[in-house]
Amino acid sequence: MEVYALVGPAGTGKSHRASFVARQYGIEYIIDDGLLIHGSRILAGTSAKREATAMAAVRRAVFRDPDHAAAVRAALREHRPERILILGTSRDMIDRICDALDLPRAEKTIDITEVATPEEIRRARRTRRVEGKHVIPAPTFEVKKGFSGYLVDPLRLFHAGRTRRGRDDVVIEKSTVRPTFSSLGRFFIADSVVAAIAERAARDIPGVAGCHRVHVESEPEGVRIRVDLILYYGIRLVPVMARVRAHAREVVERLTALNVLSLEVVARQVVVRRDPQSGHG
Repeated sequence: MEVYALVGPAGTGKSHRASFVARQYGIEYIIDDGLLIHGSRILAGTSAKREATAMAAVRRAVFRDPDHAAAVRAALREHRPERILILGTSRDMIDRICDALDLPRAEKTIDITEVATPEEIRRARRTRRVEGKHVIPAPTFEVKKGFSGYLVDPLRLFHAGRTRRGRDDVVIEKSTVRPTFSSLGRFFIADSVVAAIAERAARDIPGVAGCHRVHVESEPEGVRIRVDLILYYGIRLVPVMARVRAHAREVVERLTALNVLSLEVVARQVVVRRDPQSGHG
């Protein structure tokens, strides 16, 4: 296995440049901040950007946790990459990652200043410092699986150039996330808030009289929601419940950035719609 290293101080744009460097050298696997990434998939690992403190993030990034290191080692044995690119703040950090994952030492080290201009590095530092954003070199649909409740935005870039294999024009997908230890502070969304949002979304659908209760179960990857509905007599039950399920899922994900792992809708009660003028059913 050939190991390549991309090094530079924190916040200088290594993750942003990683995919370009990998394509230039014909590398299909990247290790960045605790994750093993292959193309558009996160194969193994836990992102350091999920940690609550900068110190914990560093420990995660160098695979100090035995279970974390073992999971990534197993994935490397399974996929057996010919070349791999490792990102780190120094050559010493790269060596520590190689040792933790039983990889050979890097045979080529690329400094961030070789692949980014001074202005690009300054811009990357400003984005990190002012906006608290970090780049993960993987598509948003992959990143959101491990970043439920975080602000995750897609970043699509067109890359035109040449690699060892010849001309290489491709759109590269990345993601930006704001971790809990960013300069913008920590935040969380209480289950009661998620339940209130789901209930309000359910009431938006014609035919819904109200909700008995909404139960929310939080998991690291997202939330599971159950909505017990009160429905009006005479409606087409199945279509209305399907609309509630789709609308509530869309609203919760849009307003909270949480992954809705499942959303169950149960018809708990049927009531007669009252005539607002006479007061009779």
